[in-house]
Amino acid sequence: MVPRKMTAIGRHLLKKYPVLTITGPRQSGKSTFAKMLQPAFRYVNLEDIEMRKLAIADPKGFLQTYNNHVIFDEVQNVPELISQIQVNTDAAGKNGMYILTGSQNFQLYEKIGQSLSGRTALCTLLPFEHEELAALSKINNWAELCWKGMYPRLYKQKIQPGLFYPDYITTYIERDTRQIMNIRDLNLFRNFLSLCAGRIGQVLNLQELGNNAGVDAKTVKQWLSLLESSYIIHLLRPYYNNFSKRIVKAPKLYFYDTGIAAFLLSIRSRKDLDNHFARGALFENLVINDLMKICYNKKIQPNFYYFRDSNGNEVDLLIEQPDFIYAIECKSSQTIQPDFFKGLHYFSGISNTKTRGICFYGGNEDQVYKQFRAMSWKNTTKLEMK
Repeated sequence: MVPRKMTAIGRHLLKKYPVLTITGPRQSGKSTFAKMLQPAFRYVNLEDIEMRKLAIADPKGFLQTYNNHVIFDEVQNVPELISQIQVNTDAAGKNGMYILTGSQNFQLYEKIGQSLSGRTALCTLLPFEHEELAALSKINNWAELCWKGMYPRLYKQKIQPGLFYPDYITTYIERDTRQIMNIRDLNLFRNFLSLCAGRIGQVLNLQELGNNAGVDAKTVKQWLSLLESSYIIHLLRPYYNNFSKRIVKAPKLYFYDTGIAAFLLSIRSRKDLDNHFARGALFENLVINDLMKICYNKKIQPNFYYFRDSNGNEVDLLIEQPDFIYAIECKSSQTIQPDFFKGLHYFSGISNTKTRGICFYGGNEDQVYKQFRAMSWKNTTKLEMK
């Protein structure tokens, strides 16, 4: 088992709460992580049809059997169980009783908010952080990492991306969409998913996306919400504090894992990225994801934004900190160019908050450029975040 960065905080939280809830995409390693946290806990997989039937038919009786020190995997399949867990934990008055995992955050958070508010700690486990992955595979080229993605099974079982992602999309993404929302035309939805991959790092235009997908704007909103709730995409909100109305206020779209996006864009090898139109956008997505994972693994709320105004001035990523703000540009080139820092210069000049400007680039060496830093894509962990 590869040690996960979230292990220490997970064990700490189990000592402070009756329940620890772990969410994240399917195949991100939630079950393995839960077992790693508490190897002595009994494990109950609620994807198992027989187990699920027993839990749904008699939640109270089921929890009499599994009354303490239990991992309930994919608990969103039996929402009735969560209410009874509340009753059990309140009666016992103890911490560290249950670990719950779930891969559909909308369904899970809705039920937890109703029943386990104040009784559970929440952790989000995403696919490997780059530094975690180094224990399994030494990858020195960002394009290879971007193409492969960072799902644990790819590396533990040495599965080729071309074999892994078709099954992942069919088995998990399409199944989850049918469970949450009655999507009848899966071909239409898959085309929509590919269109989303082609818009990584772009400001969302719902009308334009709907026109290309052949669906109306209302359906676009529903499908985007569905993909967010299943941890396939995430939206980066604009930063417009203390600025004029000229600031763009629509979100930008990214995938939680670049491997899915690369597959949807018909990228079948590292070399396919060399001249691909989405090369820069995928690199940007890769860097943002790794910074997000660092936050989640430390249980830090990622206050991530982007900046763009109507004159085309922009910064790829802003990260709010207590006393300053990180302004970050992402450039896939291995050679640092002066114009990489244009957006950082502009934002630093207009911001009312102290700014630290950084450009993550596709090379290997960290350098200083005037008042800014150029950092290798490998060194996201050097960024200190609170």
